[in-house]
Amino acid sequence: MLKVDYQKRLYPTLKTYFGYDAFRKHQQDIVEAILDKKDCLVIMPTGGGKSICFQLPALLFKGVTIVISPLIALMKDQVDGLNANGIAASFFNSSQSTIEQEDIINKVIKAELKLLYVAPESLSGIQNILNETYVSCIAIDEAHCISSWGHDFRPSYQQLGFLKATLPNIPIVALTATADKATREDIAAQLRITQATEFLSSFDRKNIELEVRPANNRINQVVSFINKNPNQSGIIYCLSRKTTEQLASKLKTNGIKAKAYHAGLNFNERSKVQEDFVFDRTQIVCATVAFGMGIDKSNVRWVIHYNMPKNIEGYYQEIGRSGRDGLNAKALLFHSYADVIQLRNFASGASNEEFQIAKLDRMKQFSEATTCRRKILLSYFGELLADNCGNCDICKNPPKFFDGTVIAQKILSTIYRLNQAEATGMVIDVLRGANNAAVLEKGYTNVKTFGIGKDLAWKDWQQYIIQLINQGFCEIAFHKNNVLQLTEFSNKVLFKNAKVSLTKPVDVVQVKTSETKKKTKSIRNSNLYERLRQLRYKIAQEENIPAYLVFNDATLKEIERERPMSEADFLNISGVGQRKLEVYGDEFIAEIVDFMGSKINKPKKTDTHLVTYKLYKSGLSIDEISLQRKLKSPTIYSHIAKLYSDGKDINIFDFVSKSEVEAVKKAKKELESPKALKTYFDYFETEMDYFKIRLALSIIDKEA
Repeated sequence: MLKVDYQKRLYPTLKTYFGYDAFRKHQQDIVEAILDKKDCLVIMPTGGGKSICFQLPALLFKGVTIVISPLIALMKDQVDGLNANGIAASFFNSSQSTIEQEDIINKVIKAELKLLYVAPESLSGIQNILNETYVSCIAIDEAHCISSWGHDFRPSYQQLGFLKATLPNIPIVALTATADKATREDIAAQLRITQATEFLSSFDRKNIELEVRPANNRINQVVSFINKNPNQSGIIYCLSRKTTEQLASKLKTNGIKAKAYHAGLNFNERSKVQEDFVFDRTQIVCATVAFGMGIDKSNVRWVIHYNMPKNIEGYYQEIGRSGRDGLNAKALLFHSYADVIQLRNFASGASNEEFQIAKLDRMKQFSEATTCRRKILLSYFGELLADNCGNCDICKNPPKFFDGTVIAQKILSTIYRLNQAEATGMVIDVLRGANNAAVLEKGYTNVKTFGIGKDLAWKDWQQYIIQLINQGFCEIAFHKNNVLQLTEFSNKVLFKNAKVSLTKPVDVVQVKTSETKKKTKSIRNSNLYERLRQLRYKIAQEENIPAYLVFNDATLKEIERERPMSEADFLNISGVGQRKLEVYGDEFIAEIVDFMGSKINKPKKTDTHLVTYKLYKSGLSIDEISLQRKLKSPTIYSHIAKLYSDGKDINIFDFVSKSEVEAVKKAKKELESPKALKTYFDYFETEMDYFKIRLALSIIDKEA
């Protein structure tokens, strides 16, 4: 039974630190179970809100919550986000000096940290605090790494069973986005939490639009897709390092900001690519599958699979890196048999070859589907969808079938006459009557079916062959250099007049770049959202944090829609907590007031400072002005700073002492005049309020 004290503090804590008025599905149940000190196994999709499940209890527990996380980049990202929300968090890993690590340990001992992120390999470094005196909870993120059945096997995770033996009274919560039943059981067994309460959320990410296309002219299709979705962050996954570099180079020649990311780059190069992407300096990353796991970037709007993933788990994890803020996102997959062949070759000879091939076959079936893709995806994870999703390419453009019996007979007859000894390319060349060297050398011009398919394009024949393979009328012999062979169903088509239904190949409509750019420019010039986005980017640059840590896209969209022009209204926005209101509220409100003033005859943003000045001159205190204007005191102090800078009659030292001004002046010199107030705030180790720093800087600037 949850303590009354916890119950009273749940929602205020959720709003104050995370800016939300309500929990998502299962979140509150998980939070309450952890606060009741129960072990938990949480399966929740990427973007579903797993982090809050252990971060919120951490704020209510007395001690520290240890979060075991697989990647340094992921730790830093999470900690930056927590700090931006006013939560005391840090990480402990091999990238830090001994002095830094000792300082972190001391903060835990002094109860100055609520969350501490650590890699499993670094647990030995915190042994002296890894006891029930200091630790209140342990959260194990990306828990699928524990299981040998999982798709991301990691030996160091398999040694975490000692935690329950060492800390029997401390709740352990294991979290992951994907785990089938066998993997879930393995995770619980390895961690020794076999009695853990299991929370299995829906795997359905309704906001992600699913699309699969044939891999014809992939480069042109990718460029067209990006031009159709301008100014959006995206990830393109490739099978090889070479492909990532070639693709990034070709995108650059088309004026698109893109960089390659793969294991062949050194640590500094990879870190730079990742940082530029997180900070929106790079729009697109062409990467191998190693990229993205360590990124909590909420505003990735699309993911493209340039090559087919090796299994559905990997595909689901990777598309889940888009749309984490809940806004619409796109997942585009290019399908080609060349990829299938390459992935089969990768699996060949592996100790679990049969297991890998089976998973690849399920991925291939998903790619070749003619029914709702989301139904197939969810059924893989044991979840049934009653109705079609309406948000995949099949639902939006249902395939139109026609009688393709004659086409099928031509294909199967050619395979037969080539003695079932040629791959797809040669079969099509013979059908179309090609006179290339390979055809001439093998004497295939004498084959009876030579040239009977001149009326159809090469790519159309390719798609029809794929459809016949999918329906079982022929097959690829992967072990015989990928030649096409007949099946027991082939005879029914060739000799027994069995009917074959096919669908017309889909041509992807190319979008004209000039029209897209013209439309984009028009939106940029008129849209409040674009002004808010630019303000967010400016603040992020000043504070040296990713833009989405100021506000994510979903919060920014709500600000645009609701247009709050008072602090009370601004605080009602989902994603705006007390600290973000105090730090960023006045600038965003001023931007909205200015925008509204440019559209209708409403007061300009400068007028709000003059109203404060009038009340100040009437003798009211800051608290009285704050109460009368229904604004928080930090906003009133920002008005005072501006009024003083503008030369108004303000007794500035009533609000900040001369010694505090001197301290800020010293900090400004040592820090080399940073623009961000947060830099000063961190310098003073949170001991000096933001409003005093702002006032002191106004005095220093005016003196200069």
